[in-house]
Amino acid sequence: MDLRVESRWTGALYLLTIVAGIFAQAFVSGNLVTADPGTTAANLLSHQGLYQAGFAVYLIEMASQVAATALFFHLLTPVSRPMATVAAFLGLAGSVIKTFARVFFIAPLFLLENGHALPGWGVEQLQSLAFVFLKINDRGAEIALTFFGFYALVNGYLVFRSTFLPRILGVIGMFGGLGWTSFLYPPLAYRLFPIVVVIALIGSLSMIVWLLVKGVDVERWQERARALTP
Repeated sequence: MDLRVESRWTGALYLLTIVAGIFAQAFVSGNLVTADPGTTAANLLSHQGLYQAGFAVYLIEMASQVAATALFFHLLTPVSRPMATVAAFLGLAGSVIKTFARVFFIAPLFLLENGHALPGWGVEQLQSLAFVFLKINDRGAEIALTFFGFYALVNGYLVFRSTFLPRILGVIGMFGGLGWTSFLYPPLAYRLFPIVVVIALIGSLSMIVWLLVKGVDVERWQERARALTP
């Protein structure tokens, strides 16, 4: 694949990851999941189509993330293959964790629809269990963000050293990654979340625009690739 085409695909998939995540989180989870188990259960049952669509979009988000991670690995391999491999594994680990967490996102709907299969369980108990599943989904997503933070740190470092992408993109990417690693201690992450999101979005959107419009400097990329060839 032509490098310019590859870089545009990378940017497009990166953009799809962000748009899908924002849609599912803000317009589905944000509207249907409340702080009250009973209200949340009623919302899920009365908006099943929207909730299932949110689940599908979450999966699209992670599929796009995996594909973008693979393409970034190829684009950044000429800088340092070992470091690019580390970054790719960190990104894939985050994707696996977040995808598995989404099982607990869809499980409450199944539980509320099929609660009759659990003899002795009352409506309030089922609603409480469904709510716990949603909380586990949230914790899983937070763990994934930590891995994505480490991924962004290594990726940002590689971009900074690449010479075929602007160094400033690598610097902003590293700052965004450092912010996501605050989820190592969630109470701190909640306090910093508005700042972290702004920095991460600036870094992500800057990288996306650059990849879609300019792409990598092909000549410099090829020079780095030839330098690694024995």
